[in-house]
Amino acid sequence: MRIRAKGVHYKDLNERIHKAVARGQEEILLDDINGQRYIGGGLKGNIHITINGVPGNDLASFMDGPTIIVNENAQDAVGNTMNAGKVVIRGDAGDIIGYAMRGGKIFIQGNVGYRVGIHMKSFKEKLAVIIIGGGAGDFLGEYMAGGLLVVLALHQGSRHPFVGNYVGTGMHGGTIYVRGSVKDHQVGSEVGIRRPTRQDMANLRKYLEEFCGDLGLDVERVLAKRFTKLIPYSSRPYGKLYAY
Repeated sequence: MRIRAKGVHYKDLNERIHKAVARGQEEILLDDINGQRYIGGGLKGNIHITINGVPGNDLASFMDGPTIIVNENAQDAVGNTMNAGKVVIRGDAGDIIGYAMRGGKIFIQGNVGYRVGIHMKSFKEKLAVIIIGGGAGDFLGEYMAGGLLVVLALHQGSRHPFVGNYVGTGMHGGTIYVRGSVKDHQVGSEVGIRRPTRQDMANLRKYLEEFCGDLGLDVERVLAKRFTKLIPYSSRPYGKLYAY
């Protein structure tokens, strides 16, 4: 099914998408997207949506299963409280990507903004995964409670940092991997900087193979550079501040 979205209000567009899914439509192509919000919000099942254009905020919010491919950039809050499924973005994305995400995968070929992975978590057998092909802004993984967050910095020159400051501020679960080095002053006081083990890299490789396969990249080139592993020192970083 193909929907031309030029000039279509986001409410009308999403109503058309949900009605198509209710009729059993599993393949949807959206053309001329220009900032329409909430695309894919709350959708469940084996649904594949391809987006030509730039979707607005809260793409795939509360999504539970579908796959969304964005052939350009995306705005803020992609995967807000996402439960399952996959989002692949072939450009850049904005701030607070994966807010409170507890399952599924978000793959971004380019750069992202601030507070990506904030309150990111896992739930039972679910593992939330965000992989960023470029760099990330400040407060990456803020208050992170679980899941896997990876920054590859494939497009960053020597003058550009891979990540900003305050990485992992308030982090109390999950793991962050950065392809390259991270300085002590960039991370929150709750975060430990480690060298990944062979088992760590074996586990990471399967996600990178999928990421590279989706975006046409060479996984061996990605893995040729050393990674840094960031983990929380404690599961209760503020226990002494708020409890006796």
